[in-house]
Amino acid sequence: MSKELIRLSELTMAFDGEVVLDSINLVINDKEFLTLLGPSGCGKTTTLRIIGGFVTPASGDVYFDGVRINDVPPYKRTVNTVFQKYALFPHLNVFENVAFGLKINRHEGKKLSKQEISSRVLEMLEIVSLKGFEYRDVSSLSGGQQQRVAIARALVNKPKVLLLDEPLGALDMRLRKDMQNELKRIHEAMGITFIYVTHDQEEALAMSDTVVVMDAGKIQQIGTPEQIYNEPVNAFVADFIGESNIVDGTMISDGIVEIFGRKFKCLDTGFAENAPVDVVIRPEDVDIVDVKDGMLTGTVTNITFKGVHYDVIVDFKGFKWLIQTTDLVTVGAYIGIKIDPDGIHIMSKSDYSGKFGDYSSYSAEYDEISDVEYEPEEESAEEEMYEA
Repeated sequence: MSKELIRLSELTMAFDGEVVLDSINLVINDKEFLTLLGPSGCGKTTTLRIIGGFVTPASGDVYFDGVRINDVPPYKRTVNTVFQKYALFPHLNVFENVAFGLKINRHEGKKLSKQEISSRVLEMLEIVSLKGFEYRDVSSLSGGQQQRVAIARALVNKPKVLLLDEPLGALDMRLRKDMQNELKRIHEAMGITFIYVTHDQEEALAMSDTVVVMDAGKIQQIGTPEQIYNEPVNAFVADFIGESNIVDGTMISDGIVEIFGRKFKCLDTGFAENAPVDVVIRPEDVDIVDVKDGMLTGTVTNITFKGVHYDVIVDFKGFKWLIQTTDLVTVGAYIGIKIDPDGIHIMSKSDYSGKFGDYSSYSAEYDEISDVEYEPEEESAEEEMYEA
């Protein structure tokens, strides 16, 4: 059984009257890789900084190994942080950057010898795959290598928890994927708790033991990557984690849901008879078939080639679905679709119902890009607070 390491109890926080955290409760276990996932301004960075001691919550408590640490300053917590901006010292080489914290801090009440510092630094550089880079100028390193130096510097003091605040945000896509694998490997090698903040769903799914999905200062769902993806609790989670077709339905009885006037078998139970529900169907769970064999029929309105598959938009009675398929179809084609029972997920209605899951138009982001009069909104209170 996992041992509890950190407990957040009823945390609240507001900046300039804007609520950033709204009664957050969360348990983080020892040696866990936990990711706080959500859009900008959802409260994930504030949560991370409260754990690190950089911010004091307006109310609520933070417990570390069962001890309340609200008033414990950051330098007295066995926690270190890696930021998106690496903050490496340009006048120091790799070895000196990693050793910096050991030289200025006493470890367990005593000053470390040069031999102990050297041994510790070389051990960390080997763990982050930078053996032999000790005397390199940090400005000569790639972005991924600089990130690993920052991680080694954070780990060399042997913290119990490593906080990572969107550390891969400055890297290109290929390096991001490489560093995802590196972080998983480093986590396993160190055997400590990683708490990772990101808005990137792929990062969260690929690396985490546990994913905490946040929005509007609240935790929407906590679960394994598989649970979050396959069993979202509401339309926000379903839409934020991957692509989703989300339609109104009626739960006729256990295992039977009605959408578009047709009854479909599903695996969900426990809903009231004839209860209104949200129905989630992932694009990869829809099969294109002949019209005569289709459970539903519709018209193809758009096709985008994505390399390994096609993104196909299909109009079903005015509601446009996204289907991901390797089958080549043409715009204007009239097609049928088939959905197996395990490809249908049922959710109770929520405040997010009706806001997501229709592919009738581009996202607001793309609309903004194409609007010459569009001006970006000001940063959220959370982001403004930490930009420095």
